[in-house]
Amino acid sequence: QVRLIESGGGSVQPGDSLRLSCAASGLTFNWYAGAWFRQTPGKEREFVAAVSRQGLIKYYGDSVKGRFTISRDDAKKTMYIQMDNLKPEDTAVYHCAAAHTTELSQSADDYSYWGQGTQVTVSS
Repeated sequence: QVRLIESGGGSVQPGDSLRLSCAASGLTFNWYAGAWFRQTPGKEREFVAAVSRQGLIKYYGDSVKGRFTISRDDAKKTMYIQMDNLKPEDTAVYHCAAAHTTELSQSADDYSYWGQGTQVTVSS
């Protein structure tokens, strides 16, 4: 059974940092591209960042470029997103996802496995 479990969410103030983790089990993690999406009530999931197998290629959504950094540790079967200079508009539930592909995609439809999400709240 494939499981992706996010952790590291919380409530912070504008300008603060958080690092989210996504621990994978039940799959050969290094065969999979990984991504982070976020969602707020009433809106579609928004692409945040993606990382290819081996971490060679990374994509970022326009709203997080220069502030967020995606990474992966295949030995630990874990993916991360370092979020710096957080803004109130970053408030959302953050989900990690995995796709068995050599291609990177910004579309949620292309990811087969999803975590349950972790809440990030940025407020003064």
